[in-house]
Amino acid sequence: MKFTWIVFLCFLSVNVLAQKTGRPVSRVVLVIHGGAGVLERGKLDPLREREALDALNRALDKGYSILDSGGSALDAVEQVVRVLEDDPSFNAGRGAVFTAEGRHELDASIMNGKTLAAGAVAGVTTIRNPISAARAVMEKSPHVMLAGRGAEEFARLQGLQQVDNAYFSVEDRRKSWQQQRRRDSLATLKDSSGKKTSSILAPGEKFGTVGAVALDANGNLAAATSTGGMSNKKFGRIGDSPLIGAGTYADNKTAAISCTGWGEYFIRLVIAKSVCDRMELGHESLEKAADILINEKLPALGGDGGLIAVDKDGNIAMPFSTPGMFRGYLRRDATGMQRQVAIYKE
Repeated sequence: MKFTWIVFLCFLSVNVLAQKTGRPVSRVVLVIHGGAGVLERGKLDPLREREALDALNRALDKGYSILDSGGSALDAVEQVVRVLEDDPSFNAGRGAVFTAEGRHELDASIMNGKTLAAGAVAGVTTIRNPISAARAVMEKSPHVMLAGRGAEEFARLQGLQQVDNAYFSVEDRRKSWQQQRRRDSLATLKDSSGKKTSSILAPGEKFGTVGAVALDANGNLAAATSTGGMSNKKFGRIGDSPLIGAGTYADNKTAAISCTGWGEYFIRLVIAKSVCDRMELGHESLEKAADILINEKLPALGGDGGLIAVDKDGNIAMPFSTPGMFRGYLRRDATGMQRQVAIYKE
């Protein structure tokens, strides 16, 4: 009931604004995700579910406040992801999963669809908001990606907030990491006996990479993604999230994409860029291109996950091949406002 009233009031305010100003209402679109994974209906703790949905709504509010005031899609996606990085409900920023060494290594990327400028950081351990470091790489360096200590030093020189690595730790992730370590230990024993095993992603242990895509009133697109990576990861493993074209992509000619899921497979399929290429070269709709990549190509290789996307015309896609994906969207145009947050395939 509360959500229904929110939607009605948003619709009313948009139309009142149009009547008062006499100007057509510009279209703005914001789509966000908090990760795809093995989230079976009824098995997620009700408090945790409510906290995650509340965080998604706060992120939508933040992004819309920027877009509604004429701000850029780039500003909106950065600030949305910062909200989600600061919330322990997700595997990004505070709340990131633990590595095999019991630490946190964070990745993030951002892309401007108007200019194709992009920035990313990988394997950072002391930057409170990696997405802002990624934007700094894009705008204040000649590079696209910086990693590890070099990225941290660059962020420090840019005046970005630094924290102790323990800042990212939350107890739920610690418990999950300890369970993952036990499973990985058992899997190693099975491997030594000659039995095939795959425990890299255990059911119920895929916490949410976060991301946002937006279309602003000037018709510009942007995308951003941030993650703590894979639980119990070793050897400085990097997934798709900081890789432009794999986990993040934006081009005003086609769409803005942010991915979440089993990164190794997203990298092999270059999923974010592939969606845009199918649209531009194959003349497929956003919905069709995204669905083929997520529900056909990805499972065919053995991977799973999802993505969020908005195209240059304001169309939205949010496909996922897992039981659930934390997600939400907000779209405003001349017909009014649409807004929703969800987890399951409702």
